[in-house]
Amino acid sequence: MTDAVMHSEIHALFRRKRLMALALPFMVLAYLAYVVWTFDVVGLMQRAEPGRAQTLLADSYSYKTHITRSNRSGDWDAAIEGERKGKYAEGVFPAWAVLNDTGMTIALNHGQEVRVSPEGEMRYDVPGFGLITALPTRRGIETNLTPETAPEWVNLSNTRLSITTEGGRVNVTKSKTEVFRYFTGWELFFFTLDSPYHGHSLTEILFGDQIDPSRGNIAGALHDFWTNSMWHHHQVAWAMFETILMAFLGTMAAGLIALPLAFFAARGFNPLRSTRFALRRVFDFLRGVDGLIWTILLSRAFGPGPLTGSLAIMLTDTGTFGKLFSEALENTDKKQIEGIQSTGANRLQRYRFGVLPQLMPVLLSQILYYLESNTRSATIIGAITGGGIGLLLTQAMITHKDWEEVTYYIILVVLMVMMMDWLSGWLRRKLIKGG
Repeated sequence: MTDAVMHSEIHALFRRKRLMALALPFMVLAYLAYVVWTFDVVGLMQRAEPGRAQTLLADSYSYKTHITRSNRSGDWDAAIEGERKGKYAEGVFPAWAVLNDTGMTIALNHGQEVRVSPEGEMRYDVPGFGLITALPTRRGIETNLTPETAPEWVNLSNTRLSITTEGGRVNVTKSKTEVFRYFTGWELFFFTLDSPYHGHSLTEILFGDQIDPSRGNIAGALHDFWTNSMWHHHQVAWAMFETILMAFLGTMAAGLIALPLAFFAARGFNPLRSTRFALRRVFDFLRGVDGLIWTILLSRAFGPGPLTGSLAIMLTDTGTFGKLFSEALENTDKKQIEGIQSTGANRLQRYRFGVLPQLMPVLLSQILYYLESNTRSATIIGAITGGGIGLLLTQAMITHKDWEEVTYYIILVVLMVMMMDWLSGWLRRKLIKGG
């Protein structure tokens, strides 16, 4: 090859590389433009509602107390998160809500205040804007606002007025007037309003005088916390146990089923090619169908429940373990097997002393890894089969109001996964490395 030809080929190679370097950014930009157009990113941004997102975020780390007036009867009541379980006794209100002959005066955050007259007229003097009035009637809501003068933080219609400020929220309809005040934290997480231990500090419970004459402070406080009717701590603990048990049963059953089948699917252990081919296709089918699909099919066949979730995990992982174990068997050292055979050992003894010691590190490592992974999957599977923490998480999300409970369950799931990660790592060190 002459120098001219070599120089020409080198020049052509550099030119192709330059073209590729120039074309690659354009390809990336074209792909991003396609994604923006296909998924309607612009429309999604236009339809976004930052107000709802802000409310959702606030609900995740705070709680709100509802002060409600029935515009039909004129009666008032107060409840935390609007639930009956968090309802104050009749005629009892928080210190910042005062009811007297002139009506109800409700103090909001940042020094703001809402007044409701005995006739039901709501008056809210919003700093920086001015006075907003609303009177519910049979015809609708009479207010000093109009759709043209209403700011963006006011939602106004003929039958509803909704005001959201940094002080709180006010909703006025023909049937009721509601004032919401937000507080940071998860109220009633430890004790509900009907518990004698509500409002008492940990120091008072541990070292103070006996609060409930019929029982000791520690025993009574633990009982009321465990049976909390709003946060359901005893149900949450059982749901966590169900989730871990679902993952454990599914993973271990898959390992026990896949191990003997792997011997029939591995070259060098099963001379029948047709059997190996059939088993490998079965493994492909089992792991090719996603665990959620198995969950839906099995729940129709066997009904909802944690056992259905365990079966779904078992089917998917049997296919995965069968493939991994059979490949590990094919890579075992044959010399060690031949050494055991030279002692006169039969087939089972060769597998027991020549194969399993080589396979055990891979087997345990994969099973422990999938046990950790299935703990996360069991949360989603439980939402479909009706078991575990996934069911509670789904129920809390469906209500569109208990977002502090959603946050609580998510934190528990993260802690559960972290615990399983630590436990699987510790078991790997103990069982595989011997440390």
